[in-house]
Amino acid sequence: MDFTFTEEQQAVVEAARAVLADVAPDSVPSPALTPGAVADDFDRPLWARLAAADLLGLVLAERYGGAGLDTVALCLLLRESAKVLARVPLLEHCATAAALQSAADPRLAEELLPAAARGELVLTVAAHGRTGHDPAELAVTARADGGTWVLDGVQTAVAWAHGADWIAVPAHTGEGSAVLALLPRACAGLTLAGQYSTSGELLAELTLDGVRVPAEHLVADPEAWERLRLTLATGTCALALGLGAAVLGMTSAYTGKREQFGHPVATFQAVAVQAADRYIDLRAMEVTLWQAAWRLDSPGSGGPLPCAGDVAVAKIWASEGVRRVVQTAQHLHGGFGADTDYPLHRYHAWAKQLELSLGPAAAHEEALGDLLAAHPLG
Repeated sequence: MDFTFTEEQQAVVEAARAVLADVAPDSVPSPALTPGAVADDFDRPLWARLAAADLLGLVLAERYGGAGLDTVALCLLLRESAKVLARVPLLEHCATAAALQSAADPRLAEELLPAAARGELVLTVAAHGRTGHDPAELAVTARADGGTWVLDGVQTAVAWAHGADWIAVPAHTGEGSAVLALLPRACAGLTLAGQYSTSGELLAELTLDGVRVPAEHLVADPEAWERLRLTLATGTCALALGLGAAVLGMTSAYTGKREQFGHPVATFQAVAVQAADRYIDLRAMEVTLWQAAWRLDSPGSGGPLPCAGDVAVAKIWASEGVRRVVQTAQHLHGGFGADTDYPLHRYHAWAKQLELSLGPAAAHEEALGDLLAAHPLG
């Protein structure tokens, strides 16, 4: 395992920072305090700039207009986007595109992926609320009916669904396996109802009532949903890392200039120790993230546990770590941290959303326990 980033991966970071340089997270008021303040749609101008910088097709092959890079490159992009709370469906779009590239019908891939790489078509996924490692837990069912499949069920908390063109919906077949169905947002039998996340962003509750899916729009590869699920979880860890790094930087800057008794509060031992603990959290989040991303691209490496074990460890650290980072930041900022004119309250809301997305730490600890039981280490 080599944690040194390649020139191409470093170029992704530089390009992302250039595109995101003028994004101001404090320009979006908290919906919890200002109802209706956050727009129903995502940041379309920023999406266009990301597309112009060729950042939306990072994980797609060149034949689809992509860069042919890996999960590590995607996580680097996500880390940078989270530092400014970029309101774009980067994770869902790129992870779904990667899943289609690897397992979808070639005709569907040719139809959707070039437009996805250009940002002209937006993809999202109805990810399961916990860990989704057991297909039987999926809320949507799929049954074959002649040359089509019929989907029924309700999936809650689907990110960016109101602005997406296509939605990937995982469903269980009743035979212990999962399939992935690609649905246009406007299709017969599919309705969307509004929900709001902890961060205040608009989510969707999807109700599927006899939705018919042509066979070529259904990915029946049993590994497709598992790979997509692991990519989403790993990407969520990258978002948590970027957000945590930004918050620790804000805390360092504030405590370095805030004075008590004639000295910056950062020089007080109680403050320094808390900041040091949060720095350790970030380093643990970082190393477990890159381990998970590397394993996703090298599934046959790394020991007796499947790469799902590394992803579970990364998500445990991300969920616990990002929570501790923002809580300490609020504490060290005092009342200033709750001021809606200061962006920390937005980071706090986003951190709570990331902590719980795709399952909290406890759910992944349970999943890791199941993996250890199935794959003893000694």
